[in-house]
Formats: sequence, structure tokens, C-alpha cells
Amino acid sequence: MASQGYVVVVPSRRGMPGFGTKWNEAVSKDWGGQVIQDYLDAIDNVSKEKYVDTSRRAAVGASFGGFSIFALAGKHEGRFKSFIAHDGVFDFRSMYGTTDEMWFENWEKGGPYWDKNKAVAQRSFSQSPSNFVQNWNTPIMIVQGGKDYRVPIEQGQQAFQAAQLKGIKSKLVFFPDENHWVLKPQNAQVWQREFFSWLKETL
Repeated sequence: MASQGYVVVVPSRRGMPGFGTKWNEAVSKDWGGQVIQDYLDAIDNVSKEKYVDTSRRAAVGASFGGFSIFALAGKHEGRFKSFIAHDGVFDFRSMYGTTDEMWFENWEKGGPYWDKNKAVAQRSFSQSPSNFVQNWNTPIMIVQGGKDYRVPIEQGQQAFQAAQLKGIKSKLVFFPDENHWVLKPQNAQVWQREFFSWLKETL
């Protein structure tokens, strides 16, 4: 991205290593809370620099970053002009019912969504990006692997369909033979082409 002239901001938000265990664990059971504010604070701070064109900002991310894009789409309040989400979690309930890693889901969310007696779980599931689609209004490209069993295909499909039904400029790039990452050389070339074409088209 930098080689093509973009200013790249990579915030060390909560959940990232480097600032101690407490900082690293602060994202658990609060995916849609303070960590999302960390992203917004980062873009607000860097946008004060004279070399930043605040009319042409985009947010991109993969895995937890993909989830972050879906969350930001409902909470960014006009900061971004374009989004790219790669293999991200869109809907916490369907994710809970389809992922291959239940221990992680139970730990991160604090329990199942149907347990009304677990306040932590209820708070976690209330932060699902799918709960904020009414605020979506920004072009978004969604990348999804057909063999991703950690973040199954329906996550990308649901997000894309929501954007389409809302009339938002959107694109789904689907790799049926890839998992959570794009590993095949030919697919990687397609990924790179689609990624930068989308930014050029929407920014």
C-alpha cells in the first residue's frame, strides 16, 4: 500500500501484543467496544497531519481486522470513504453456530447467546456488526474463502447481501479453494489486483 502512495496507519489497538498482558486481553468479551474506539482515535489523530487527505480515507482488514471493518462500517460516522473486509465475522450468532473453534467463541463471547443469565455474553452478542447495518452507507468490498472453517462462508455472504439490499456499492470476491488466507500464487495475484482496483475506484 505504501509503495502505491497510500499513507498507511496500523494502530496497536487493544488485543495486540507489545503493551503487556492486560492490554492484550482487553479485547476479550468486548470486540465491538473500546477496540473500535481505538481505531477511530488513531484515524482522528493521524488525520491532523497536513499530508493526510481526509476526504480519501479507507479502512481495510483481515480476520479480526475483517470483523473490525464490518464494525466500523456501522460506527465510523463518515470518517471513511471505502472499506475492504477479508474473512471477517459479521454476525456473532451465526458465527457461534458454524465455526470450527467453539472453545475460542465461548471464551471470547463469555458464553452462548441464548444464556440470558450471562450478562457478559449478552453484552458481547449485542456488539455484533450485524446489529448496526442500519448505519451502513459506505462502499465495501468483501473477500471470502470457501474453505474457511474458522470464519465460515456465510459471514461474508451475509455482509455482502446486507450491503446489496441497502443499495450500497459493494463487491464480493470469493475464492472457493482458499481458507482463511489466500495462499495460491494465482489467487494472490487476483487478490492484489482486486484490492488496489477497489481502492482506486472508490477513493
